[in-house]
Amino acid sequence: MSYSKEDILRISKEENVRFIRLQFTDLLGAIKNVEIPVSQLEKALDNKMMFDGSSIEGYVRIEESDMYLYPDLDTWVIFPWVTENRVARLICDIYLPDGKPFPGDPRAVLRRALEEAEEMGYSAMNVGPEPEFFLFRTDANGNPTEELNDQGGYFDLAPTDLGENCRREIVITLEEMGFEIEASHHEVAPGQHEIDFKYENAMKAADQIQTFKLVVKTIARQHGLHATFMPKPLFGMNGSGMHCHQSLFRGSENAFYDESDALGLSDTARYYMAGILKHARAFAAVTNPTVNSYKRLVPGYEAPCYVAWSASNRSPMIRIPASRGLSTRIEVRNPDPAANPYLALAVMLKSGLDGIRRQLTLSAPIDRNIYVMSEEERIEEGIPSLPADLKEALNELIRDEVVVQAMGEHALTHFYELKEIEWDMYRTQVHQWERDQYMTLY
Repeated sequence: MSYSKEDILRISKEENVRFIRLQFTDLLGAIKNVEIPVSQLEKALDNKMMFDGSSIEGYVRIEESDMYLYPDLDTWVIFPWVTENRVARLICDIYLPDGKPFPGDPRAVLRRALEEAEEMGYSAMNVGPEPEFFLFRTDANGNPTEELNDQGGYFDLAPTDLGENCRREIVITLEEMGFEIEASHHEVAPGQHEIDFKYENAMKAADQIQTFKLVVKTIARQHGLHATFMPKPLFGMNGSGMHCHQSLFRGSENAFYDESDALGLSDTARYYMAGILKHARAFAAVTNPTVNSYKRLVPGYEAPCYVAWSASNRSPMIRIPASRGLSTRIEVRNPDPAANPYLALAVMLKSGLDGIRRQLTLSAPIDRNIYVMSEEERIEEGIPSLPADLKEALNELIRDEVVVQAMGEHALTHFYELKEIEWDMYRTQVHQWERDQYMTLY
């Protein structure tokens, strides 16, 4: 829905809202918020609420810390799980004291990419995300354990699927918050789940991903469970992905559809895919941003680790779902739910636009199961691999001019520094596997 300042003031009074969370996202994708009493709502709606940006990961230094929260009025929603002292939420853009958008705000990064798409004649980027998650039991203190809540598998149902009631309540809550839910089901791994919601324009889709994570974690906790969007929480099981279905529109026309093409794909769609494939190794640092992300991107667990495409085969990075017409889209399968959704959509869009602008040639589709191909066969077919670890991904990121430009200097510099620190901490840590492997051997 679209709201005005007057609408929000009226609704907050009618619904007895007592507190408002002014929400935003840091560079690492963590949701942050400043909570204000309803008495300060009008001030917030006039863009006069300040906060200390130096305390937020990847924002600014202590000597330049004052920043302003500009609420996006269309993101107004009342949390349905709070019945007393009701709480509402507004997602905010970050502005500097001089009235200019803060270039390191993840929403600003995505907005710049969308503005470029609009300049090229594309009125919208539609995105249908599929963030997966695991449910673990909690201990007596409410801390997560490593015990899964069930041993179910793909599309299982109760009593095998013990997360069914929790998942159902998540769906009800999301619908009360304006989501259009298409399906929910148990995923392949024990304790793993997926809830699919309808596509939206890219900015709203990114907002919804963040809201989705908050709702899933909140409702899971009410059921004595811990929900995690960690890409690979357990060895030997499937990890959690966040497949991103995406298409470009010109007004009401799907720019990816061409009924005269054998696959129903327009030249625009093919150029866009070519751009995605060309820059995939570089934007992986953003779409797969943690050390743990690369433990998901290995053969044998349905996660794509090869840079290729197919109309049906699920082993390449890009798949073309069967629907055509307005539903024609590509499914980019490597992103995971640890990604900052604003940054992830921005770098994928910018990569696709580069393919369109330069009319890059799309490689031939790979309709064989890449997982069973030998390295020699993959080289012969010209199929590169995604980076093997975060360090390799960061090296690719910093060398790719298109992805660097998509991030912008501020976001890129701080993101890269944070991830270099993460990699170095991981690299120098001694892990249990090493002790198990070497303690008695040497």
